[in-house]
Formats: sequence, C-alpha cells, structure tokens
Amino acid sequence: MSRWIDGNDGVYVAGIGMHAYQFPSETPYTQLGLTAVRAALTDAGLAWPQVQSAYVGTTSIGMAAGRVMFRHLGSTGLAVTQVENASASGSFAFRQACMELASGVSDVVLAVGVDKHGDGRRAADKEGLARLSETANVPAVKFAMMARTYLRERSADAQAMAQVAVKNHGNAARNPYAQFRKPRTLEQVMGSPRVAGDLTVQQCCPRGEGAAAAILVSGRGLRRLGLDPARCVRVRASTACSETPESRYGAAAVDLVRASATAALAQAGVAASRLDLLELHDAFSVEELIYSEAIGVCEPGEGAAYLLRGDSQIGGRCAINASGGLIGMGHPLGPTGIGQIAEITRQLRGEAEGRQHAGATWGMAHMIGLGSVAIAHVLSRADA
Repeated sequence: MSRWIDGNDGVYVAGIGMHAYQFPSETPYTQLGLTAVRAALTDAGLAWPQVQSAYVGTTSIGMAAGRVMFRHLGSTGLAVTQVENASASGSFAFRQACMELASGVSDVVLAVGVDKHGDGRRAADKEGLARLSETANVPAVKFAMMARTYLRERSADAQAMAQVAVKNHGNAARNPYAQFRKPRTLEQVMGSPRVAGDLTVQQCCPRGEGAAAAILVSGRGLRRLGLDPARCVRVRASTACSETPESRYGAAAVDLVRASATAALAQAGVAASRLDLLELHDAFSVEELIYSEAIGVCEPGEGAAYLLRGDSQIGGRCAINASGGLIGMGHPLGPTGIGQIAEITRQLRGEAEGRQHAGATWGMAHMIGLGSVAIAHVLSRADA
C-alpha cells in the first residue's frame, strides 16, 4: 500500500471552521463560506495571504464559486479548483488538498465545502436512456429496499434501525453546528411520516445549506510556520474508489464502502478495531448499520446489536456519528465531508465540548456520492 500521504513530512489539519448547517435561507453562499474560512484561519493562526492553494467542494452554486467568494478576502493569486462529486464533493476537495501537500507543490492549502439548496439535477437524468422504473434513481426507494433485506437477513425489526436516528438526533442536539438540535425518542422517530418502506422522515437526512473549512499544512510547513503540533491532527490515509458490478441489489454501495475503508486502514497501518471515531454517510438510518459492518468496526451481522449495546454511542467502543451524522447534523452536500473532518479534529483535540468521546486517538471520515463513489480518510492525533 502506497504511503504517499507521508510525503513532504506528512499532512496535518491545522485549522477548522464551520458555518452552522441550516434550512434554506436568503443568506448568500459567500457569507456561509467565508464564515467557515475565516474561522479556520483564526483556528490555525494563519493569515489569508499565507494560503497557497484552495479546493472548493460544491454541487449547486454554479461555476467559479470559489473565486467569487475569495475576492472578499483579497486577491492573492492563489490557485483555485472547484470540485463536484455529489455528496462526497467536500471529501474529494479535501483529498485533492492532501495530494498537493504530500507532493510538495504547496505547504498551506485550504479545503472548503459550501452549498445552497439547488435544483438537484443529476447527470443520470440526462444520459439519454429510457428508464424501466420512475423510482429507479430515487435514493429513498433504493435504501428502503436495502433496509428490508438487511432487517430480514439480520432477524432485526424496524425499531432497531430507528435507534440509529434516536442516537444521532441526540448527538446533534449537543452540536452547535447541527441543523437539527432536538433529541428524538424512539416513539417520535417511528411515528414520524413514512417516506418509503420502513424509513420515516426522522430516519432520513434533511437538505439545507452551510459551510465547512479546513486549513491543511505539510509537516515541512508546520515547522516553517511555527504552528503548535499539539493542536494539529495528522491525516494518515486518503483513499477513493467507485462502484463495481453488483451481484445483488444494493451490493455495489456496500462493496465500495468496504473497499475504500479497507484500503484506508491499510494505508494508515491501523485496524478498524482501533478506531475511536467514525463519521459516515447516514443519509438513511439503515446505512449506519450496514456500513459499520462493512468498515469493520463491528462483525458482519452485528450492526444492530452493536448499536443497541451502546458500543456506537459517545463513550462507547467507537463513537459513530458523534456530530449527529447526516440525519442530525444535516447534509448540505458540498460541506458534508469537510464537516466530518472538522468533527473528528475537534474530538481528537479534546475540544468537542458537550459531546467529547474520551481518549480519542484515531478516527475515520467516510463518504459516498450517489452510491457510486466512495472516499475514506483516517486521521489521528499527531503523537499517535
């Protein structure tokens, strides 16, 4: 497994910033994004002219969104690249920043995700082929079918799946950046309007808007700038893949989650059992159960039991979606993957006030985009 991530003396997250996720509003995207960028610069103790390059993850704003936004900070001549990869847009922007640092091209790079709720048009709707089913590309339908299969094969009931939403809404209630800030009971989750199959409204993520930013530096840059290594989180792995032909309905998404996570853990040289934190794509509640098994934090068939035992709670064996996940924190698309990085960084620093997972050393941020691309990052305390 290539250790390219260790090039240029390694890649570190030096600063993070957020604009709270929220329901669609009249707030300009520039205000959302710059709030996150300024907070990340302040957190890193760096000035805007010190940033040499920027990657912008967004899906719904339009062309050249980053350059328009950055003018308000000053035109410094930095390189700007816009990245779109569905739900994983921010994650891939972060990966591009890591690659630029590890290759030695730059020492200070910004990764920022920002989005407004757009029209959601997809390339799959323009491929020129007639569909066999009007619901073939509707995510809620796909995951409702996957949920039925999962629950049947695991001899679990719909309440076990709904407990994911109970946990994640509870975590989000303690997160000042979350879109939903109210804890939910099992009765409330189960009693909310049904969307598809056994999935209810409170088991599905909201769409909204927001921003998340991370300032990344190389190990060489860390020393040159005199930054405090104790507050810098090291990126130990970055891997990505896309779907392969599926042997059964829904298997492609699970296979690519497994492949990307396995590759990331191998690159980092750490077992899944060592993970203290896992932020993953839970746009629908069943995903957390399926992917926690695929990633390996619990054994195959143990996803529901792992949750019900409290092992995925903050304070359990591995805190899964301590931020509230997509269900509770929200899913504005462009920022989501970088928001995961921000949460893990806070946790590894011991700064996640009100939801701190004690003794956290290793974390993984994992995202998928439209079920056809996957990306995983492993992070650790710098002294791990």
